[in-house]
Amino acid sequence: MPAYSIDVLDLDFRGSPRAVAAFLIKGPEGAVLVECGPGSTLPALERGLAAHALRPADIRAVLLTHIHLDHAGAAGWWAQHGADIYVHAFGAPHLIAPEKLLASATRIYGDQMDVLWGPYLASPAERVHALSGGETVAVAGLNFTAHDTPGHARHHLVWQLDDLAFVGDVAAIRIGGGRHIRIPSPPPEFEREVWLASIARMRALAFSRLYLTHFGALSDVDTHWQRVAALVDEQAELARDLPERATLLQRLIDFDNRDLSDDEREQYNNAGPIGMSADGLLRYWKRKGG
Repeated sequence: MPAYSIDVLDLDFRGSPRAVAAFLIKGPEGAVLVECGPGSTLPALERGLAAHALRPADIRAVLLTHIHLDHAGAAGWWAQHGADIYVHAFGAPHLIAPEKLLASATRIYGDQMDVLWGPYLASPAERVHALSGGETVAVAGLNFTAHDTPGHARHHLVWQLDDLAFVGDVAAIRIGGGRHIRIPSPPPEFEREVWLASIARMRALAFSRLYLTHFGALSDVDTHWQRVAALVDEQAELARDLPERATLLQRLIDFDNRDLSDDEREQYNNAGPIGMSADGLLRYWKRKGG
């Protein structure tokens, strides 16, 4: 087994610690990033690399779990600086020609787009490698396996390295291995049944550790998967029973209030706004005609 190290880089999103991570993996033939965060956090990411005696030019590949801006907004910057970008085939076109993605995001975030996400650059097509799941990507002297894991987003991958997994949002939000879990279910692609099937497939692989973009590593893997699956089911049913947005949102907030201090709640809101989760749950039932 080749030797490698994994470091969690805190991107200090919106000045909040432990909201968004990128993962630096140093292998026998160089360094690779899993996730790159948004353009607004590039200075923090560069500082994180410098702490490990690395420059952006030392990163030759970026593996993305999906193309949501908090995970992949800076991908074009890395591609324009020579890194190869590995991404789900459904997300790849939006990295190369981002106009539709940015128009959709602007409808949601309005004049906060630049503050939240910073610059979003188009990726040169020759730098973008589209995957569908099942492929093995050899970078930095290491072999990463891509797993197709829709449910949170149709363009979602989990990256496996040996018995470790970089899980994006399919394993939800759980900051620092704490007690609380938040299900990020933004519109338009939350699908309860599909997400549960993705969890079942990843759980069967019996990973020893998960690396969550929101936020950090955890080793109580099977228990975590069980809790995430139960919450996906519970919150989907809650949205069916409470189809009025204000009522559903208050119930989700009440759920958070059981576990979180004010400071912790701010971290979770930076990692995955609860209002967007309510919107995604309601849109799911609207699509199903329920």
